[in-house]
Amino acid sequence: MLEVALQHKFGGFALDIAFSAPGGVTALFGASGAGKTTVVNAVAGLMQPDRGRVVAQGEVLLDTAAGLCLPPHRRRVGYVFQDHRLFPHLSVRGNLIYGTRFAPRGATGPGFDQVVEMLGIGALLGRRPGALSGGEKARGAIGRALLSRPRLLLLDEPLAALDTPRREEILPFLERLRDAGMPVLYVSHSVAEVARLASTLVVLGGGRVLAAGPAAEVLADPALAAQFGAQEAGAVIHARLIAHEDDGLAHLETGAGPIWLPDAPGQPGEELRVRIHASDVILSRHRPEGLSALNILPGVVTRIAPDAGGRAWVQVRLGQDSILARITQRSVAALGLTPGVECFAVLKSVAVTRDDLGH
Repeated sequence: MLEVALQHKFGGFALDIAFSAPGGVTALFGASGAGKTTVVNAVAGLMQPDRGRVVAQGEVLLDTAAGLCLPPHRRRVGYVFQDHRLFPHLSVRGNLIYGTRFAPRGATGPGFDQVVEMLGIGALLGRRPGALSGGEKARGAIGRALLSRPRLLLLDEPLAALDTPRREEILPFLERLRDAGMPVLYVSHSVAEVARLASTLVVLGGGRVLAAGPAAEVLADPALAAQFGAQEAGAVIHARLIAHEDDGLAHLETGAGPIWLPDAPGQPGEELRVRIHASDVILSRHRPEGLSALNILPGVVTRIAPDAGGRAWVQVRLGQDSILARITQRSVAALGLTPGVECFAVLKSVAVTRDDLGH
């Protein structure tokens, strides 16, 4: 469990936030200047807020009302910065071993060999940071932080400086960390990263919490869609991979029925997260026929929120999941869409890229 409550003023900016989250990856999302890095620095002990309380895994790290402020080295927090900050004069092995110096005696956590295997950096151990790619540096920095046996891992936009292939290289390793149960506070302004990794999502704006809760619910909230941007807004549905078909498509089963997608990773039986962009969803009151679209799922309209330019965000419940559709307000009226109305969601297979699929 992570509990954070902070108040701080500096310059013309005022931070006043509070949220709590269970285990897994808690993502802080927001535009530049929203206060994300300030929150992470306060949790790490790199800055002391005017007022605040931080509790990680039952340990109070900060409580200004009680006069308690643990110094950074006593917080057992592993911090991975955006520029990774590996020691250039040490090999990857030397950087990893340096991390072990900060592991408290008797602390539990993955050992050297486990971290090397988890992050796939065995072939890099003898190399120095100057000979590493951006993705390799990121994995090395995460490994060093893990070997300090932290109670909480802080990742401040670790993929922001990487191109798409390098991001795709490291995202599976971050999924492994999440699934291994490591508590992570993850700063990002990438909707794709948040949708793929986050268990809990905290949306910040102007130093305030705009929303906080399970990532799938927050992403599917039509009232928040504008925070993610018209092109990036969308929701996450959960699916089980059934089979890879001979024509190159993968057959997945969702709570509302089957869908077929290209480039789905994994083996039959594995659970996947599928991010569906709101702009790639078409709604119909009746099951359409004679379309090239393969994915047509029955659902129920649950919420509608108006958007600029005569558009609207429509939330549709599909089994246990919800998706968003961005359509015109004229279409909402023409279809008679209101909460409780049954409809069909048409999902474009080719619009789902590898970046939208995660374990």
